[in-house]
Amino acid sequence: MSSGALAKPQMRGLLARRLRIHMVGAFILSLGAGAFYKFAVADQRKKAYADFYRNYDSMKDFEEMRKAGIFQSAK
Repeated sequence: MSSGALAKPQMRGLLARRLRIHMVGAFILSLGAGAFYKFAVADQRKKAYADFYRNYDSMKDFEEMRKAGIFQSAK
């Protein structure tokens, strides 16, 4: 075995370099999660609301609720 000197580990600026790498990774991950939520949840929810209100008749719904006795003031 040789008893040669080992290279010293780099300690100066280690935290800053690792933080920079982790910040870039966190930024990319958050953009991906935001895009996934927009396309998987938000757009589908908007489409579902649009489909519901496309053929929604509020007067027909009101008449059905009135006949069922939900409203006390509208006889």
